[in-house]
Amino acid sequence: MNRQRRKDFLLPLGGEQSFEPPVPPQSLMVGNVPSQESPEQVALAAHRDARQLVRLVQCPQCSRPLSAPATLPCGHTVCRRCLPHPRPRANISYPNTPDRLFGLACPLPQCGAEHAAAECNVDVTLSKLVELIKAEMTKHNPSTHATPTQLEEILQCDDSMAMEEKEKMRDISNQRVLHGGRLVSTFTMAEIGELQYGSDLVYHTLSSTGDDYQQLDNALLDRLREVAHKELDCLVCYTLMMDPTTTSCGHTFCRRCLARVMDHSSICPVCRRDLHIPASLQNKCSNALLNSLLNGLCPDLVAARAAAAEAEEQPGDDTLTTPLFVCTLALPTMPTFLHVFEPRYRLMMRRCVEGNRQFGMVMYNRTSAPQGDLGPTQFLEYGTLLEIVNFELLRDGRSFVETRGVGRFRICAHGMLDGYHVGRIERVEDLSLAEEGELEQRETTSAQELADQFQRENPDAALPADIALNLHSTQNLLDSCMEFIRQMRQASAPWLSARIVSVYGEPPEDPALFPYWFASVLPITEEEKYVLLRTNRVRERLKIVYSWIGRIRGQRWPSGNACSIL
Repeated sequence: MNRQRRKDFLLPLGGEQSFEPPVPPQSLMVGNVPSQESPEQVALAAHRDARQLVRLVQCPQCSRPLSAPATLPCGHTVCRRCLPHPRPRANISYPNTPDRLFGLACPLPQCGAEHAAAECNVDVTLSKLVELIKAEMTKHNPSTHATPTQLEEILQCDDSMAMEEKEKMRDISNQRVLHGGRLVSTFTMAEIGELQYGSDLVYHTLSSTGDDYQQLDNALLDRLREVAHKELDCLVCYTLMMDPTTTSCGHTFCRRCLARVMDHSSICPVCRRDLHIPASLQNKCSNALLNSLLNGLCPDLVAARAAAAEAEEQPGDDTLTTPLFVCTLALPTMPTFLHVFEPRYRLMMRRCVEGNRQFGMVMYNRTSAPQGDLGPTQFLEYGTLLEIVNFELLRDGRSFVETRGVGRFRICAHGMLDGYHVGRIERVEDLSLAEEGELEQRETTSAQELADQFQRENPDAALPADIALNLHSTQNLLDSCMEFIRQMRQASAPWLSARIVSVYGEPPEDPALFPYWFASVLPITEEEKYVLLRTNRVRERLKIVYSWIGRIRGQRWPSGNACSIL
């Protein structure tokens, strides 16, 4: 029932409250969004912290319990219906798929980031969890009549507000008498839309005996912990999620488990959908709401899980674990064929075949130039991790080895093992699609502004090469490169013969892979191709390839002869 509203329950931000919960709600919030963890990692109590517990499952936009929750790339979660309608994204062409050419702005004002529509899907774990919580609340309700509690909403206001605005906020604050203890009544008040996300509550028991129904709250929270625990297990390691991270398809895993999956595959281990994220999950936000739920419901289990994971990750005495073959340039996704005859590399290959079948390929440092922190070394700093596809051992100990590039790396430290080089490496990965799109948008927009200014000042002059290059969208760069390949095939260029194409395949239409294919078939020096290994942007690699094509077009070519870049 609605009760007459009192006007003395308005809480200024940072002001005194008539009650003192041990973990104030502001400590769980950043702006208007729960932070990932409470400062002291104290489990929330059913009776004392009922408001904070319900806030964890409230949508920060509509303030009602989450419905079809969607976790966004920024880590925030809102109801699916609270997302704005997608709109075309300006100056973004990669990847060229409809769901990525449309985007939406994060509805939370303190974020405001633009996300691709393809990355704003329903969070499967949270959706199941919220449905279980609602079901438990419904089961709890019928048996809890005649347990009245008065709830008085305390709206938050800024001290800088005018008195008229404060008076208006006092008028819209709500009061209710509800049943079932604090936890159920708080959830019910949110469900009927009378409890703002950022508001607090004051509770008054109306029991004639003074009972505050704490036992009802404790029993309900125990039941909620029981049903929630089943949904908070990672589907890779089957233990409690640690730093849960949600993919664009809506599935959630431990951050470490997802990183390990991405080391070997680029598809979701549940639904097999392609995931366009770097294996290191660099700049990939964790699921803030699930982190808050875990830290609020079971901080002791979270701490134990983190300690166990830390113990597992302790490095052994030998950290130089990657064999290094110092020979030639290899490129990701492309085949590399080796004839192994040196005794040291025979041993290395046997060990690789018996182990994980992977080793690093690096080029000779012909100029003895310093290689970053490594200083002058026999080999270059960046290389390609190769996986053995086929191994043919000859009777005299030599071998023919077919490999394929599975990733790039940078050498952090190196040493010798039985005559061959070994190293400690870190993976080199492309930026995420969100960052790639943002940089393309920024670069093409800036180039257009510079082009307009240059043409106003020099109406008859040609644009500078760097501005003209940056005007191209990523998709336009790829289209120009593909058109060049078609022209060279018509000219019967020997480096595009049927034999070469049968080895390296047809030119890929994926902008991320095309530069590696093009560098594999183009007869230019390996030092020029090496630049591709150090680049972590798809667009930047295409610009490098585009510049090669420009230099080729500038040469004189006899019909049917191969090109050379001097």
